[in-house]
Amino acid sequence: MSRKILVVEDNKDLARLLELHLRDLTYDVDLAFDGNAGWAQITSNPYDLIILDLMLPGVDGLEICRRIRAQPSYTPILMLTSKSTELDRVLGLEIGADDYVTKPFSIRELMARVKAIFRRIDELQSDRRQDKPPLIRAADLVIDPQKRTVLLSDKTIDLTAKEFDLLLHFARQAGRVFTRSQLLDEVWGYGHDGYEHTVNSHINRLRAKIEANPAQPDYILTVWGVGYKFAEFDN
Repeated sequence: MSRKILVVEDNKDLARLLELHLRDLTYDVDLAFDGNAGWAQITSNPYDLIILDLMLPGVDGLEICRRIRAQPSYTPILMLTSKSTELDRVLGLEIGADDYVTKPFSIRELMARVKAIFRRIDELQSDRRQDKPPLIRAADLVIDPQKRTVLLSDKTIDLTAKEFDLLLHFARQAGRVFTRSQLLDEVWGYGHDGYEHTVNSHINRLRAKIEANPAQPDYILTVWGVGYKFAEFDN
């Protein structure tokens, strides 16, 4: 069964270019050119992925993202942003976007990110079909891979989808050192030079949420000149 994708983008030339390349990957694609039309499509049809421009006429991308995450069913969101909207991009991730691409972007990069999102969804569904994966405990941190929840000293920590993926990837392989390129490839599903800042920003945000002192982390450690690793604990 083909995946169904909605592209909400007011630049019609860009939207139709994305439609062309997504259809080449055998996806079914619908288009909407403003926020109101996009929301109408979302409430009328089930989608496997929504590619959502941040700046839209009518209802903007952040508000659409909020509305989608208020619904009981989970639909992945790939947000399109411009370089001048760093704050909005962060807000989008906090609200629940799974990933973002900054304009101008290469079509190859966007297609890689679409595939990465679907790969993550497939892995999650596979985990649910199998026996319940065990909880991961590290000092005061408890990670539930099936429920995708994190507790720190019995307090729930709210993570974005990608922050959770990154933390789970680290925690499942405690002690292993990852380069930024490896993390891009294994967590995001692409390995483009120049995108290491994506890893840095997510690790900084993750540390701010789980570390007592982000400047002197206990969980996600920097291995100078190499990358990062998750600390090993005797539980």
